[in-house]
Amino acid sequence: MTANFRLVQDKAALVIVDMQNSYLEPEGAMAKCGLDWTRLRAAAPGCQRLLAGARKAGIPVIHTQYVFQPDFKDGGLLTREIMPELKETGLCAKGTWDAEFWDGLKPLPNEAVIEKNRCSAFYSTQLESFLRSMQVENLVFCGVTTSMCVESTVRDAAQRDFRCFVARDATGEVVQDRYDGALKTMGFLFAKVMTVNEILDSWKVELSNVA
Repeated sequence: MTANFRLVQDKAALVIVDMQNSYLEPEGAMAKCGLDWTRLRAAAPGCQRLLAGARKAGIPVIHTQYVFQPDFKDGGLLTREIMPELKETGLCAKGTWDAEFWDGLKPLPNEAVIEKNRCSAFYSTQLESFLRSMQVENLVFCGVTTSMCVESTVRDAAQRDFRCFVARDATGEVVQDRYDGALKTMGFLFAKVMTVNEILDSWKVELSNVA
């Protein structure tokens, strides 16, 4: 089963998920946890092309940012019991370099930033009210990680009846099987999985202008 949504410019927004130093740099917390950050960094070029295309087409851009309080008291079971190494390495602690957006994908002043401390960008945030106020109906997703924050946010968006589109070549996961499984699951009931070029073409953006 594949969603037969048609992506158009009208009522669309681009959601860039957690493209932060923590995930994309060799000195980031993900690398310190022994996870393959290079597979996450591989999503950056596709995200950059989508960001450039959205800006060119006048499509709203939303950046999500995983942020924990410095003492990690808001981390819950994830940092307390499931992966305490996230706290030990200071993953995305507020006010640190680790939590900052990666240099190649920094928001402009007029672009929304949604801070979150859970995988889904809809959990205890203003994301939904922000999208409703802009009358957005079609959401394009890119970023990291495919099976965690991207998929969690896409699922929650789909349950709220947003049409969801996922850029397969602009997301990244630390292991291949989770990447493959996430795209397969999202593409079954929650989203239409597309390439960056297909998305840009739907937005009527000249591909040569966002290489």
